[in-house]
Amino acid sequence: MTDRTAAVTRTTAETDIEVTLDVDGDGDSTIDTGIGFFDHMLDSFSTHGLFDLTVHCDGDLDIDDHHTVEDVAITLGEAFTEALDDKRGIRRFADRKVPLDEAVASVVVDISGRPYFEFDGDFSQDSVGGMTSHMARHFCRSLSMNAGLTLHCGVEGENAHHEIEALFKGLARALDDATRIDERRSDVASTKGEL
Repeated sequence: MTDRTAAVTRTTAETDIEVTLDVDGDGDSTIDTGIGFFDHMLDSFSTHGLFDLTVHCDGDLDIDDHHTVEDVAITLGEAFTEALDDKRGIRRFADRKVPLDEAVASVVVDISGRPYFEFDGDFSQDSVGGMTSHMARHFCRSLSMNAGLTLHCGVEGENAHHEIEALFKGLARALDDATRIDERRSDVASTKGEL
């Protein structure tokens, strides 16, 4: 199997980001975004997707969390695009439902090359540990747009920490499934011949 890794940097007036990704990793991560709860979610994403992931972000947190969360998602999406290259042999489709206590998240993904995002549900509290809850939804949208994913997500529950964490775990498990190599396939999983 080819090396499915990427290193992507993104620098704007709002954020300075470095991301490295190994799709076929062991779940090792080094995360520093300046937002404790977001770091926890990215660490969980790495652990449950078995992605080796480093993220360093110096963002304008004196304003709010928006640019940091959005731009990390953009950069991570670009890293997945680079690491998966022509997507030869990947399973492409996956769906996962993940519970965390009273909360449950569902994630359905198609690594289609056609970005599309749908979200069903609301978060029970406005923020968790320095991260605005709706930014979890925006993270998924920005990731899907920049990784070329058709992504349908949903959450329900009573505790935003649980809802968001279940969402990140579900996203990780679905992407792990969809990016796996199907040994029976030597081409891409598309009648078009490309993704």
